[in-house]
Amino acid sequence: MGLLMVVGACASAEPADTGSTAAPAPPSTSTTTSTPIGTTQPDPAEEEAVAETSLPDLGPAADLRGIDGWLQADVESLEELLGKVVVVQFWTFGCHNCKATIPNLEALYAEHQGADFEIVGVHSPEFDYEKDPDAIAAAAEDLGVTWPIALDTARQNFRSWQGSPAYWPRTYVLDREGHIRFDHIGEGAYEELNETVAVLLG
Repeated sequence: MGLLMVVGACASAEPADTGSTAAPAPPSTSTTTSTPIGTTQPDPAEEEAVAETSLPDLGPAADLRGIDGWLQADVESLEELLGKVVVVQFWTFGCHNCKATIPNLEALYAEHQGADFEIVGVHSPEFDYEKDPDAIAAAAEDLGVTWPIALDTARQNFRSWQGSPAYWPRTYVLDREGHIRFDHIGEGAYEELNETVAVLLG
């Protein structure tokens, strides 16, 4: 589950376990197509299907285990969100790089929020002051985080999803079947993230 889409933006890493190795990067999702002059334009539905199959499939995401509760949510697992396109981001409110990604997530949420799309922020604290649910809720309000937050206080999922080293922030996109179709460490890659969501929503 530790495959990387794009690396190069700033991120904060948890110290690595000795003896572990970094996973290889998956193929890029960037695709370009052209239609020769005088040919029949393809059906838009067919184009969407082709675009979706061009995205890497990094396998099924694990559910979130050992969560200490949810904020701003009426769900208690990722399994409940099957059938939706879901952005899952591992973050913590004291992380500067995490906070830098929030404006794009806000815009994405405003554009697509509804029956077929959700964002889940898995809050995995780096420091003790970030473990208090009241502090997390207050920070979410200050930062404009309005999507569900899963409390991963012991960083169990932070480590099980990413392996070692693990990073803040790390952003995934899951398709309607719960498969990972995008994986990015750090800031940036906003265009790729947004395009992946749009393609999967069709």
